[in-house]
Amino acid sequence: MNKKLITAIICLLAATFCHAQDNTTNPDSIATESDSLRWEKMLEGVTVKAQRQLIKTEIDRIGYDVQADEESKTDNILDMLKKVPFVSVDAQENIRVKGSSQYKIYRNGHYDPNLSKNAKELFRSMPASMVKRIEVITDPGAKEDAEGVNAILNIVMMENQAIKGLTGTVSTRATTKGSGNINASLTTQIGKVITSVDYGAQRMSESVTKHEDIAEDNFIDSGNTIRSESEGSNPGYFHFADISASYDIDSLNLLSASFGGYFYDMDVKGSNTYISTDPSDNPIYSYGRTYNLPSYAHQSWNGRADYEHRTRRKGETLTLSYMLAFTRQRTVQKNQFYELVNAPFDYTQNEENTLERFTEHTFQLDWTRPLWEGHTLSTGLKYIERRNSSHTLQDFNDEPKFTSYDNKFNHNTHIAAAYADYMYTHGKWSARAGLRYEHSYMSAHYPDGNGEDFGRHINDWVPQASMKYQFNDRQSLKLTYSTSISRPGIGYLNPAVIINPNAVQSGNPSLKSAHSQSVSLNYLLTGERITLQIAPSFDFWNGGIGRVVNAREDVRYLTYGNIERMRRFSTEGYIQWKPFGKTTVIANATLMYDHLENRNAGLSQHGWSAYFFASASQQLPWRLRLSANAWGNLGNQPNNVYSYSRPYTIYGIFLQRSFLDENRLTVSLRAISPFNKTNRQITITNHGDYTGFDKQIMNIRRFEIAVSFRFGKLKASVKKAGRSIENSDVVGGIQKGN
Repeated sequence: MNKKLITAIICLLAATFCHAQDNTTNPDSIATESDSLRWEKMLEGVTVKAQRQLIKTEIDRIGYDVQADEESKTDNILDMLKKVPFVSVDAQENIRVKGSSQYKIYRNGHYDPNLSKNAKELFRSMPASMVKRIEVITDPGAKEDAEGVNAILNIVMMENQAIKGLTGTVSTRATTKGSGNINASLTTQIGKVITSVDYGAQRMSESVTKHEDIAEDNFIDSGNTIRSESEGSNPGYFHFADISASYDIDSLNLLSASFGGYFYDMDVKGSNTYISTDPSDNPIYSYGRTYNLPSYAHQSWNGRADYEHRTRRKGETLTLSYMLAFTRQRTVQKNQFYELVNAPFDYTQNEENTLERFTEHTFQLDWTRPLWEGHTLSTGLKYIERRNSSHTLQDFNDEPKFTSYDNKFNHNTHIAAAYADYMYTHGKWSARAGLRYEHSYMSAHYPDGNGEDFGRHINDWVPQASMKYQFNDRQSLKLTYSTSISRPGIGYLNPAVIINPNAVQSGNPSLKSAHSQSVSLNYLLTGERITLQIAPSFDFWNGGIGRVVNAREDVRYLTYGNIERMRRFSTEGYIQWKPFGKTTVIANATLMYDHLENRNAGLSQHGWSAYFFASASQQLPWRLRLSANAWGNLGNQPNNVYSYSRPYTIYGIFLQRSFLDENRLTVSLRAISPFNKTNRQITITNHGDYTGFDKQIMNIRRFEIAVSFRFGKLKASVKKAGRSIENSDVVGGIQKGN
């Protein structure tokens, strides 16, 4: 500790002690004004510094302070997520929360269907400077627990006191591979109305999306092998837009609304070669294929409105909410086959045309009331009407043995729910318990008569509970039990049969919802120079939705079923260490042991794996900051009962500098894997009717420049109702393809 500070503290304590003694024994010896001046002189030059912590925990969530991270000025949200506890980002920029890809994303506490469906594209395009905090809601509570996941990613946008004016941020990023993006955010206030508009556009070049794939399948029954090599790319444009507004009717009533979405258009194209050989490596057949998707377009939009009424009782609120979400996706793929040598088919071209629609209406009522000191009750009602439809066409233009395939399928779900959530706080203890009841009716309809219509009623009870003990200001321990439900989306349900020479794929309209349960413990230590979190947990489910893969006559048949049994032991670890005043080291990792089973088929897969992110940054003179990052996967990660993924590592070096008053202009130079041109992700298939491997090779090396400029002085944000709609239960819905 600083010697001057120690001396000053001792002197102040001595003066206080002497002053107290003199007041009782010797009034004439009270400290004089010259004494005070002497203490002030001794304190001169003493500086007390407080380090702003990046991590904060509450009973139901853990938050990462984005604005306390200097790299947020030019990083995008995807970069920030790598540093957030319980979150990992892999080489293909797929996001996992608590080790799972089954999660939902909120914006300012509200479910955002757009972010949930295309997270990596949107987060890659959105600058982190727009975000105040990223939260992982580890214990959603009875209000959301049945809605599909035991973790929620909440993106909290910037907010401050409302002052009339105008402010905004413009940022851009460009790479040596020809890709780039531009973003603009604008906030203004007129009277009681605060409005925020965000827009972003991203160009994905052919070079940055180029990929190669080498695969081999060895079929158990025949002993034959199929080897394939492919290459392709998917250049295109991605756009997102969002407008939000809030109106303070008076001190007790708030009206807020928003509308936004995204759309993209890509030129997907590529080629494959296939060679089949017998057990003696003699050729059986071979052929080549070129493919392109001239119409690969996707759009997704959602709007919501919230009315919040606060009573005269502090903390009591009544909220009425409505949300509309809809998605439209059309996919047209044309395949041309060439150099056919003894191929097991006669056609030389085919075409797949799929149109999928998703529409959802949600109505919700929430009431929160403090009962007495330390006791709060929340209750609510919710109704969801969810409509899915698909129309699939497949033409085999040159094959007289095949007729054109035409399938129409509609799947509707109606969900009525009620919940009660109780929170208790007393001294160092806090606890939360809740129960949710859901009644759902799922129905399937075949407009063209290709199948038999059916429907079913399902009743679900979903409990949850958590307890937290705060040892002191720096240490806390939390125990949680939670349950969740996942319902199949149109992608898993669609019975349309897509036929390719080596694979036949279809959905399963008879899928049921799946339940999962989790027990976790979370310890957090927040010190002056170190922040440490350790969170072991146990997750399990039976009857989970999983892939069903069979092989007959060297052709793979893929569908889905409620067949997966999973047991997962995991430990989330996070550490932030400041060994020196201007040096920061961060490590974020998830260690998992997964055991997956399909008891119907007698198959299982298990193994240890870990996702990790490590960063070291140093503040340099002249407002420069240098940082080095590394992230990836260790061990063999089970994907399903048939396969697992091999480890990989990616690294990057960043240099950042700020300019102008209040650091309004920030420029960053980045090098991603400068000494490795490609990254390889290998999947090993070791169980089932065939074995083999799939090696994906991606161009990972790139150099970037990012620029961000902030203008205006308005410190305002669109207000949001404290409670709103969150739907998080759908898996396998309409998603962007990779």
